[in-house]
Amino acid sequence: MGYAQVAVDFPLRSPATFTYAIPPSMEVQPGQGVRVPFGRQVLRGFVLELVPASPVADTRLIVEVITPGPVLSPEALALGRWLAWRYSAPLYQALALFLPPAWETQKPKKVIYLCLKVDSFAPRSPRQALLLEKLKEGPMTLAQAREIAGEGVRSLATKGVVERIEVEVRRDPLAGKVFPHEPPLPLTPAQDGALEEIRQGLLSRKGVFLLHGVTGSGKTEVYLQALFRAAALGRRGLVLVPEIALTPQTVERFLSRFPGRVALLHSGLGEGERFDTWRGIREGAYQVVIGTRSAVSAPVPDLGLVVLDEEHEWTYKQDETPYYHAREVALERGRREGAVVVLGSATPDVESYSRALKGEYRLLELPQRISPGAFPRMELVDMRQELKAGNRSPLSRALSQALAEALPAGEQVILFLNRRGLSAQVQCRACGHVLECPRCALALTRHPEGLKCHQCGSRQPLPSRCPRCGAERLSFLGLGTQRLAEEVAQAFPQAGLLRWDRDAVTRRGAHEEVLERFRRREASILIGTQLVAKGLDIPRVTLVGVVLADIGLTYPDFRSGERTFQLIMQVAGRAGRGDWPGRVIIQTYQPQHYAVQAALANDYRAFYQQEMAYRRRYRYPPFSQMARLLYSSPSQARAGKEAERLGQQLRAAGAEVLGPSPAFYPRLRGKYRWQNLVRGEDLPRLFSSLEIPPGWAVDIDPVHLL
Repeated sequence: MGYAQVAVDFPLRSPATFTYAIPPSMEVQPGQGVRVPFGRQVLRGFVLELVPASPVADTRLIVEVITPGPVLSPEALALGRWLAWRYSAPLYQALALFLPPAWETQKPKKVIYLCLKVDSFAPRSPRQALLLEKLKEGPMTLAQAREIAGEGVRSLATKGVVERIEVEVRRDPLAGKVFPHEPPLPLTPAQDGALEEIRQGLLSRKGVFLLHGVTGSGKTEVYLQALFRAAALGRRGLVLVPEIALTPQTVERFLSRFPGRVALLHSGLGEGERFDTWRGIREGAYQVVIGTRSAVSAPVPDLGLVVLDEEHEWTYKQDETPYYHAREVALERGRREGAVVVLGSATPDVESYSRALKGEYRLLELPQRISPGAFPRMELVDMRQELKAGNRSPLSRALSQALAEALPAGEQVILFLNRRGLSAQVQCRACGHVLECPRCALALTRHPEGLKCHQCGSRQPLPSRCPRCGAERLSFLGLGTQRLAEEVAQAFPQAGLLRWDRDAVTRRGAHEEVLERFRRREASILIGTQLVAKGLDIPRVTLVGVVLADIGLTYPDFRSGERTFQLIMQVAGRAGRGDWPGRVIIQTYQPQHYAVQAALANDYRAFYQQEMAYRRRYRYPPFSQMARLLYSSPSQARAGKEAERLGQQLRAAGAEVLGPSPAFYPRLRGKYRWQNLVRGEDLPRLFSSLEIPPGWAVDIDPVHLL
């Protein structure tokens, strides 16, 4: 009797496998899905390897196979095991990242076609006659045939005049879309030098490159031509972007340059589309795969090049178990498969930049824009002085004047505010009570339709009285994009205005619609949150206003300064990308902050040096590794008790523990949250030697501590 090591669908944090006996009538292979007994349950699992013997005497039998053959390749099995170890995740959940969508239930789509079998038949019905004439031109679907001849189709099939043929049809999200072919663009000397370095890496089948290029410096063109170099060597490419919907112009360039050879993988696709695309990728039907975070596990054969555009974005980090970072998985995959990895950004993650300066990555720099215009002129407005001057508007006098000059000239404007809604919170001026979500204990945001919690999405009407003291003195504090849009529309009623945030673009395709309307100049002003900072290239945008640069600086997170700098620089890069010079006005109440000052000077190096000095002082990454362990419970007492217990266990194992303490958001969706922060040098190895109790979310290398 043979035996198999199986990873079982059970939340065991250690990468444990279990041995099962293979029934004599059953054949299994590594990578195959099976059902196995586990306690009193029957659970799913994946066969990792076949073994000649079992470590236990009474070995239970595999119940059944789920798939006729392997659904996980040997490469996926190996990478999944590494991922489970690296992020202290259950092995089954790590392996599941490499599965085809709906792997248990999804089937290929098949369509019945009708073709002519006998062409000498004389039909009685005119509709049948018409159908037969059409079929002489070629097969048609059964549905099309029924539109012509109705039930007469069945009669023709019964008599053997026509024949039904079942054909598999690939569900293609790009079907019917035409993208005009775009030839390669001439390169600047800096671009050409970067491309040559990457080409050498492709030849040697190794190398990690950090492409640090200012916005508008042509990083995408370097990616495109590097993909052509990979194709010439018989290799394929994988391109990761933070969010497909937020980078439509970038994605369109890949589709235009590789017509018919690009696959898209992202959550906006239907289940069938994702399944068919995944199969096509595995079969080698595409030259380039473009996708979001989860596409890092796409089964690309002959992988030669992996690109992470905007590598600093924290959307590359999974926000649930397993808490992997796509950048780290891409690096490991490149190492294992002999693929070059290119990380690109105008504002690199400081940890990536540190690795480049230490020689772990090869630093490639594009310091100049390729367009005629220089980087936009940056200006700083101290909003404290605006208040002293009696200006209570969210628009400073400088920004109002700049709008008044740009709009009549036919120029376009982007106003960036990293907050949605009408106001940040509702507070009683009598007793000071702030209206909170009863499930999350977070301040509710005011919207036209009432109050909304931006954590759990719950809504409630705006009360007329304070729920604590009963006073009719509710005031609205803070500024959101909706209120900003109202203020701007009142000040500039003739200017068309569009909003681009997650409240305004909720349905599928709405992102592209807003962008296309702004591109066609149906509006002169675009107001939005982080969405407007991502990859927009609108030549007539000459003015960008950062309405409140301070949002996020006061968060209790060691990355708050880095996030602020990155956002300012990213949105500033939207200005002056055409023939007109650009101008950026940064409004702030903290003009002295080093992140704001470095952004004002367009000086990444200055920011990096000050940020690294701060992190070195407090031993934050990259000077240590961090992990966040979070426990949630409906009982506040239990959450605190479990956090204290785990903290003691971690300290006993020699870990440096910060905590336990309530999380920054102490209550979310009806559950209390406590956390322990762990700091050390090799946390995956530490956690692999510990048994973390059930119920804990373990996030190694968190991108935020909120």
